[in-house]
Amino acid sequence: MELETYLHSHILGGLYGLALGDAWAMPAFLRPNQTWDYYNGWLEELTPGPPDHPVHANFKMGQVTGSTQQAMAMAQAIIDDGKVTVEGTARVIVTWYNQVASDEVHFIGSSTRRAVTALKSGLDPQLTGLYGDTNGCVGRVSPVGLIHPDMPEATIHDAALVCTPTHFTDVAISGAGAVAAAIAQAMIPNTTLADIIDTAVWGADIGLQHGTPWFGASIARKIDYAVQLANDFNLPERERIQNLYDLVGSTMAVADSVPCAFGILAIANGNPTDTATYAAALSGDASTVGAIACAIAGTWHGIDAIPLEYIEILRQANPQYNFEETAEGLYEVALQNYSNASRTGETLLEDILDQGK
Repeated sequence: MELETYLHSHILGGLYGLALGDAWAMPAFLRPNQTWDYYNGWLEELTPGPPDHPVHANFKMGQVTGSTQQAMAMAQAIIDDGKVTVEGTARVIVTWYNQVASDEVHFIGSSTRRAVTALKSGLDPQLTGLYGDTNGCVGRVSPVGLIHPDMPEATIHDAALVCTPTHFTDVAISGAGAVAAAIAQAMIPNTTLADIIDTAVWGADIGLQHGTPWFGASIARKIDYAVQLANDFNLPERERIQNLYDLVGSTMAVADSVPCAFGILAIANGNPTDTATYAAALSGDASTVGAIACAIAGTWHGIDAIPLEYIEILRQANPQYNFEETAEGLYEVALQNYSNASRTGETLLEDILDQGK
């Protein structure tokens, strides 16, 4: 396969995977038993938000939430600027916040809300995110991994920039670093799920070296623990998912939701649709967990792994986004980054593709 074809397929898979996991898990309730009872078992398809849902009441089938909204805005900033910048991130986050009328909605985290208020008052974006520790940054970080195939150091650097205006704490950057590094690793041909998870643990450790020192559990160690729970094959999937909810936590804390996402990814063995189904069963902040996990799964397998019927539903439910056009723009940035890295010997992606012919 040609490098260009390969990159485009996996970038588009990452974007649609992000939206699929977000929208699929959107109708889930706060606790696994609530979701299970309401839907009489697994939530096995894209479903509207229930009218009595505490956060996503009356969302349309396939409609995405804040994770995909922010990621698509972030992707557009990267395309417009040709790279990741703190200023570009701050610009699109404020624009997105205004567009979703976020003073009246409930799916905006406290760190993002506080930072946007400060940004609107004119505060320097280098200073507005010094204490953000929720998971808003990890939902929007996936485009960073998509533009840095097989470039882990550059991925962590840009993940920190994406976090700066709203979540510039070491624990938040650790989570964002884990997700972005996992996606960058998932772009490599013939990579395994174990490789992706190992790279996530590495990214969490490196990310922890950036940002304001802040309290929070080790995301690297919790990823390992979540995967251990996920791989307890003596238990059925539903019990393993319950263990993730009870022992790791599906909350808006970045140190909970990011490890949970890797646990869900592991239970599903990286299959995008299964990952979305299990994220919905997890409940809690399921849309964020689903967005993270399915972005990785979609990137790993490429666009062909996502059924066309779901792609069509996502398009119709979110007409404000042109996923193909965004993927094309990110592809151009990724190709330039790859070209720059290959000249310095920092990536072997093309050699790996050649070996697979």
